[in-house]
Amino acid sequence: MAGFRFRIVKDKTDFNFMGVHKFTFALSALMTVAVVFLLFTKGLNLGIDFTGGVLMEVKPPAGMHIDKIRSALHGMSHGSPTIQEFGQDAVLVKIPGREADAATQKAINAEVQQRLPGAEFRRVEYVGPHVGSELISAGITAFVYSMIGILGYIWVRFEWQFGVVAVFALAHDMLATLLFFLVTQIEFDLSTVAAALLVAGYSINETVVVFDRIREMLRKYRRTPMPEVVNLSINDVLGRTLMTTLTTFMSMAALCIFGGEGIKGFTYAMLVGILFGPYSSMFFSAPLLTYLNVRRGPDEAGEKRGRKLTEQKA
Repeated sequence: MAGFRFRIVKDKTDFNFMGVHKFTFALSALMTVAVVFLLFTKGLNLGIDFTGGVLMEVKPPAGMHIDKIRSALHGMSHGSPTIQEFGQDAVLVKIPGREADAATQKAINAEVQQRLPGAEFRRVEYVGPHVGSELISAGITAFVYSMIGILGYIWVRFEWQFGVVAVFALAHDMLATLLFFLVTQIEFDLSTVAAALLVAGYSINETVVVFDRIREMLRKYRRTPMPEVVNLSINDVLGRTLMTTLTTFMSMAALCIFGGEGIKGFTYAMLVGILFGPYSSMFFSAPLLTYLNVRRGPDEAGEKRGRKLTEQKA
């Protein structure tokens, strides 16, 4: 067993990532169109954080199933509630768009208690529509500032081409996450925004690893065509990328299964981001660099030989 190493992929792989880049570019374009179309036709299932309203966690009377709860709460005078199961013995009652004033709170509590006699109120939250609009603005601002910061870091760390491509890759991952929530209609709330920002950090980490290897290969193989350099670079870090993705995915999957209903949106967003982060770095951002005029650095070995010859002549 001495010297045994677990490998997901063999050493010195030679997959032709550039060979399918036009197909993956087309998929990314299709995804963008789908996001825009669904945003205007279907929209996100925004949570109480953004829409404002009343959120109740209620333990119904024994033997009362969710269908009966929906029938009992149908036609409430304070709005049309949505009811979903929460854990093993509770439901979430959401009434969007209501002002968070004391009179409305008491009236809603009384009406729900009247329609569900014997129910236990475990949690009641109120968010005004004005607060919801402020949270939307704050979430967009946080995302924009994070993109600017990442662009600045990559620009300083590498070159402007790498920075621009990195921002495009992050936008690509955000669109993939957004498409997931548009299609599934899972509630989109503040915890999902937090997950999206974490996905941005995870994605940029994968992108920087690939970019660093591309820069190293550009110095090493100055006469090699750019598509071949990109293929060499991605294959060189493929094992590391897949291992990181697998371990992170397993931990988030466990959190998704055992973490409870309250963090479902967060974990789903993280899972989608974990899958699309490596995908975008290998099939989107790295191939996109081949269309930009990336400046190749000096050959390190050539520089050493030149310095040695100069010293000998001196």
